[in-house]
Amino acid sequence: MITEPIKRLIERVVNVFETGTPDGKYSQITILADGKNGSRQITYGRSQTTEQGNLAKLIEMYIRNNGTFAEQFSKYIDKIGKQPLVDNKTFKDLLRSAGKEDEIMRSTQDEFFDLAYYKPAYEFFATNGFELPLSLLVIYDSYIHSGSIPQFLRKRFGEYPPAKGGDEKKWITSYVDVRHQWLKYHTNPILQRTIYRTQCFKDQITAENWQLDKLPVMANGVNVNV
Repeated sequence: MITEPIKRLIERVVNVFETGTPDGKYSQITILADGKNGSRQITYGRSQTTEQGNLAKLIEMYIRNNGTFAEQFSKYIDKIGKQPLVDNKTFKDLLRSAGKEDEIMRSTQDEFFDLAYYKPAYEFFATNGFELPLSLLVIYDSYIHSGSIPQFLRKRFGEYPPAKGGDEKKWITSYVDVRHQWLKYHTNPILQRTIYRTQCFKDQITAENWQLDKLPVMANGVNVNV
């Protein structure tokens, strides 16, 4: 059973990976050269969605929810992800102000990250027969960080998922291992620096913390509780 406290713990661990704090920083903007062809882009919000990815969907949702800054954002909605806004100070200040000052932006982000990332991750988790909380943490983090469970990584190990007769712990351990190696030796230094994510999972596997009931979980130097 994935209870609400377990879901909350999983989200809080991933928030640490993304913004350094379990509660997440709803106004945080990070500029990284991890866009198409190495281009710079905005990443924003509690669990960091990208300018070239799903940021437009978040802002569309915020406008529909009649956020305080909805009118100001409306002039940008046709530009996000289509033309670079990474150097647009007015747009970035607007993002920061909404995250800091408007509760509707914060609640919208909670709704958005649930719909865009958690629910697809949970669908993969359930459809493939996974049951353990640590498994869901590994899968959800992969959806946040990579958008999915990348097929090219799945091909690097032979274990079947539980729904096809495989061993859940062996599958997760194998996936964490190949993802760790992929990040560690990636040609992009930005990705190389994110191995703290997979190292956290390797530590939890070593501790046999499959139920995520051995608290706190140490995530990139931060103690995380429910």
